[in-house]
Amino acid sequence: MSSLTKLHLSHSQLPPVIPTISNSHNNSSTSLAVIDLSSNHLTCSIYPWLFNLFNTSSLIHLDLSSNNLNGSIAYAFANMIFLEYLIHLDLSNNKLHGSIPDAFGNMTTLTYLHLSSNQLEGEIPKSFNINLVDLDLSLNQLRGSIPVAFANVVSLESLDLSGNQLEGEMPESLRDLCNLQKLVLASNNLTGLLEIDFLACSNNTLEVLDLSHNQFRGSLFPHLSGFSRLRELSLGYNHLSGTLPGSIRQLAQLHELFIPSNLLQGTVSANHLFGLPELWYLDLSFNSLTFNISLDQVPLFQAIDIRLASCKLGPRFPHWLLTQKDLEVLDISASGITGVIPNSFWDSSSDLVWLNISNNHISGTLPNLTAYPSDLGMDLSSNFLEGSIPQSIFNAQWLDLSSNMFSGFISLSCGISNQPRYGLSHLDLSSNRLSGELPQCWKQWKYLIVLNLANNNFSGKIKKSIGLLHLMQTLHLRNNNLVGALPSSLKNCRDLHLVDLGKNKLSGRIPSWIGDNLSHLIVLNLRSNRFNRSIPLNLCQLKKIQLLDLSSNNLSGRIPKCLKNLTAMAQKGSPIIAYDEIVYNSDIQLSYVDNTLVQWKGKELEYRKTLRLMKSIDFSSNKLIGEIPLEVTDLVELVSLNLSRNNLIGLIPTTIGQLKSLDFLDLSQNQLSGGIPNSLAQIAGLSVLDLSNNTLSGKIPSGTQLQSFNASTYEGNLGLCGPPLLKRCLEDEDKSREVSFIGLNGKKDDIRDDANDIWFYGNIVLGFIIGFWGVCGTLLLHSSWRYAYFKFLNKIKDRLYVTTTISMNRLRRSFQS
Repeated sequence: MSSLTKLHLSHSQLPPVIPTISNSHNNSSTSLAVIDLSSNHLTCSIYPWLFNLFNTSSLIHLDLSSNNLNGSIAYAFANMIFLEYLIHLDLSNNKLHGSIPDAFGNMTTLTYLHLSSNQLEGEIPKSFNINLVDLDLSLNQLRGSIPVAFANVVSLESLDLSGNQLEGEMPESLRDLCNLQKLVLASNNLTGLLEIDFLACSNNTLEVLDLSHNQFRGSLFPHLSGFSRLRELSLGYNHLSGTLPGSIRQLAQLHELFIPSNLLQGTVSANHLFGLPELWYLDLSFNSLTFNISLDQVPLFQAIDIRLASCKLGPRFPHWLLTQKDLEVLDISASGITGVIPNSFWDSSSDLVWLNISNNHISGTLPNLTAYPSDLGMDLSSNFLEGSIPQSIFNAQWLDLSSNMFSGFISLSCGISNQPRYGLSHLDLSSNRLSGELPQCWKQWKYLIVLNLANNNFSGKIKKSIGLLHLMQTLHLRNNNLVGALPSSLKNCRDLHLVDLGKNKLSGRIPSWIGDNLSHLIVLNLRSNRFNRSIPLNLCQLKKIQLLDLSSNNLSGRIPKCLKNLTAMAQKGSPIIAYDEIVYNSDIQLSYVDNTLVQWKGKELEYRKTLRLMKSIDFSSNKLIGEIPLEVTDLVELVSLNLSRNNLIGLIPTTIGQLKSLDFLDLSQNQLSGGIPNSLAQIAGLSVLDLSNNTLSGKIPSGTQLQSFNASTYEGNLGLCGPPLLKRCLEDEDKSREVSFIGLNGKKDDIRDDANDIWFYGNIVLGFIIGFWGVCGTLLLHSSWRYAYFKFLNKIKDRLYVTTTISMNRLRRSFQS
């Protein structure tokens, strides 16, 4: 091994190095320059073996990527001085944590450094080796701002800091990177305006610019002509506004244009895009852009992927799309298109792997799609498509035809020749006009996860073969005309999270195997059927159940006390019933969020993302007897409880106040007796309450909560009294009499006080009158007294005048002297 210069053992399934192996230098290489151990199962035990067995002073290339290395980089490479000639270091896709050592700044020969896809944290070092050419720190947990010291790394050609938690504005130092070819800062928290010249020095070298998934604002670069070599421009998922600049047509090398989910508006014409011959990926979706393209304008490009969802393309189907013969992905959903899709589109788009034309006003019928690939994904929902569904379309992998006007039977033949390699995983035919019996043959759809046939006119029994769908997690058969008992084969679908069979004519007992076998159930909706007998105790084993609706059936017997075992209704936090699905042979990732209809406050409402907030039990409109189990009040996170229209007796549990999260409570039309518990007034969030038509008695507990409801909440309970009812309670009437008696005595005291006040003020007035006329009357009647009185006043006036005059003269003389 002494003359070994290169060691390539990547993808060799090497196990972790056993630490007890000797680290002798006897056979070590003194000229080893390249070591590539990437994509194995190595751990940190490789470090002593690596640095002791080989003389690393000659090492220039070290690749340990895609292993199971953990610990900190500082620990692994404590003596970086031994790597003083290293040029290439790749530690990406491991489990390294801690901060990035500052020592990398001292490795003057290092030009290639990849540390991506680890768990590194802290800030990016303030300085790096100025000779770095390729730096990748993406997909870590780095914080802080982008260092201004990057201005010194003038040789940098590729910089990738994406997938971290960086913040702040774009540093001006990036303007000095004149050799930059690739800049990727996506998926951070960067803010501020995008200045026109923030990459002024590299506008002739830059080939890839990705600033997507940040919080940049302002308008797009008005002048893009300088970026003559730009191949990829990704600015999606920011807050950019304004219009699409006309200078974008000068990017002759542009391959990918990605600007979805911004605030762009205005018109897009052929002058903007049709002159870009190399463009194959175009995504302007979820902006307020209007395409104004005439019928005779044809783009120079042949795109593979076009996504223009929520842009204004209609009203006619865009003619220029008919010229795109290589399309694999097309999303023109919610784009205002009406009318029929031209047959030439279906004939020329046989390479499609994903087609989304949902939420338009497209009419007509579907053609036979036998020429299409078996891994096709299609979303044609919420249109006006009609006619029968061609059997060939079931060759697809992902299929949503919901909310159209399709009619007739569906036939899933067991002998379909062009079955997809991975099988149909998602089938939604809900809200159409389909009829007939459910398909008999399901065995070729073994990969099916979501099956939604709700809101149609299907009839007959649910076939036993449905139990072959072992991977199924969602089953919607709501609002059809299905009859008979649930097939026992359904117990084999152990991954079911949601079962909605409401509004059918299903009958028999509710199977006990639901509780025994379907332990992952979160939603079970069997309302409005013909199920009978008692509620099986096995349902209490559904520890994850959040919505249990058995209302409007013919159930009898008592409410099980074991409902307290439904622990999900007693705990905070709930999962969203959602699945991430991938359309194979494309990069399409679909996030499906499940939904169900919930009878809420007298209305049927659809819950999707908010379904996780709904924790509900509805046993209403049955023939249940007995008392309300005290154990129900242990489900402290319950939001809705409906036990109305049964034959329940006894008292309302006194501990019902424990249900602090309760928003809806309906116990009406039973035979409940006794008083309303005081604890009910403690449920502050209760917005709907109905206790009507029982035999409740006593005073309605005081408190703003219970008095805020309408009197109809309590009507039909002849023994109830107190607000908001007009009927007063006996104890209130006794208190009223007592208050009246006390009030009468008080009035007598008030009369006495008023009489005393009258005498007091009367004497004051009388004294004033006697005093006034005693003096003035005497002067009027006796002239000699009157003469003497006024003479006295004149003397006083004269004396005051003389005294004042003498005093003023004295003061004047004193001032003059």
